Amino acid sequence: MQYKDYYKTLGVARDASQDDIKRAYRRLARKFHPDVSKEPNAEDRFKEVNEANEVLHDPEKRAAYDALGNNWRAGQEFRPPPGAGGNREFHFNQDEASDFSDFFASVFGRAFRESKETRRRRGQDQNLKLAIDLEEAFRGVTRQIKLDVQEADVDGNRKTRSRTLNVRIPEGVTQGRQIRLAGQGAAGLNGGAAGDLYLEIEFNPHRHFTPDGKDIQLRLPIAPWEAALGASVTVPTLGGTVSLKIPEGSQTGQKLRLKGRGLPGQPPGDTLVVLEIVTPPAKTESAREAYRLMAERLNFNPRAELGV
Repeated sequence: MQYKDYYKTLGVARDASQDDIKRAYRRLARKFHPDVSKEPNAEDRFKEVNEANEVLHDPEKRAAYDALGNNWRAGQEFRPPPGAGGNREFHFNQDEASDFSDFFASVFGRAFRESKETRRRRGQDQNLKLAIDLEEAFRGVTRQIKLDVQEADVDGNRKTRSRTLNVRIPEGVTQGRQIRLAGQGAAGLNGGAAGDLYLEIEFNPHRHFTPDGKDIQLRLPIAPWEAALGASVTVPTLGGTVSLKIPEGSQTGQKLRLKGRGLPGQPPGDTLVVLEIVTPPAKTESAREAYRLMAERLNFNPRAELGV
């Protein structure tokens, strides 16, 4: 492995004060922070600056580093001397020490390597409900969602940042289904993998349709004569209008099935049409006369089964 000259990385002298090191770190961290920097290899430089600061801002770690001697040169082949790091228990910055080098580990020994493993944590999974229209579920849709995420700024302070994602919702998605977006959850701790984001699909209420899995239910108003004599009527579905044959003698609550006219899938769902006989209003004298004539000629008792 190669020796790292942390003083050279921060651009300070070996006898620099803690204030000098602090100022140099902040200046370079702002310069190379991946969110704002346009410098080439900004992310790698940012990691190098963090590693150098992790050592030099801490008097104990700085003393252990200085004990290697000042005859080393950056990039020189380095083999750690026996007992590097001593038996001291060092503490490491858990917010920034995400990807320290093998050189760092060789200087600070087993305590760092064990600490590093325990620090790397996968970010938490996040859950978000996403409401869409039934028509969007039928044809599929791309939706834009905004998330608030926590991250550290160049000074190590936690801040909230808004993030926008374009999410493709596949056609035929059902209510309650979860869509997993790998790596789009909470950020990992110190180099750990990000968690996943799970979108739970909800349907906005629809004026006409009620979902049941991939099936769609529709209450279809029909006139008394359509129910009695049978008829062919136009019926709305998510995929457009279709013609439906109403059987002669149909009753309210009777269900008719439009095969394959529900949400897409393998197999697709159906549309279940529930008939509902609607009585025309008797607002005119001629309408009332028609009802009187119907009562006389049909001699119909709808309560016969009740024995009354």
